[in-house]
Amino acid sequence: MKQTMTGGCQCGRVRYSAQIFSDDAYLCHCRMCQRATGGVSIAFVNLKKADLHWAHEPDYYASSPIAHRPFCSACGTPLGFAYPDSENIDLTVGSFDDPSRFVPRHHFGVETMHEAWIDTTDLPRYRIDQNPSTVDRWMNKVGKLPD
Repeated sequence: MKQTMTGGCQCGRVRYSAQIFSDDAYLCHCRMCQRATGGVSIAFVNLKKADLHWAHEPDYYASSPIAHRPFCSACGTPLGFAYPDSENIDLTVGSFDDPSRFVPRHHFGVETMHEAWIDTTDLPRYRIDQNPSTVDRWMNKVGKLPD
């Protein structure tokens, strides 16, 4: 089930390729991840650092005394989480070019989980192309909707 997958930041400055052996991913709800991303949780894929190749190295910041996080300093995209002394790294699921392979298998940092955000099945759903003001902005600026 080994597959080479690519990904990177929103602006394209930081790119990577990774050898992926599993569909497993997880959601982290710890306060550090919430603050680092501005979200209520973040989806990660764990892999060996040796299975990751950066085409352009990301920037890193020490998010705590025990960990650091790769990110793009040009656009701000969070790309992962790592303990410097570990052979593994977590990459953000959303930074993969095609994240559809991954399936959440567990939650981590559940002591600060926001339960109301876990099951959103019954909430109304809207597409970008259903919002005229958003469509107009995209069409006027770049002539198409985002991928």
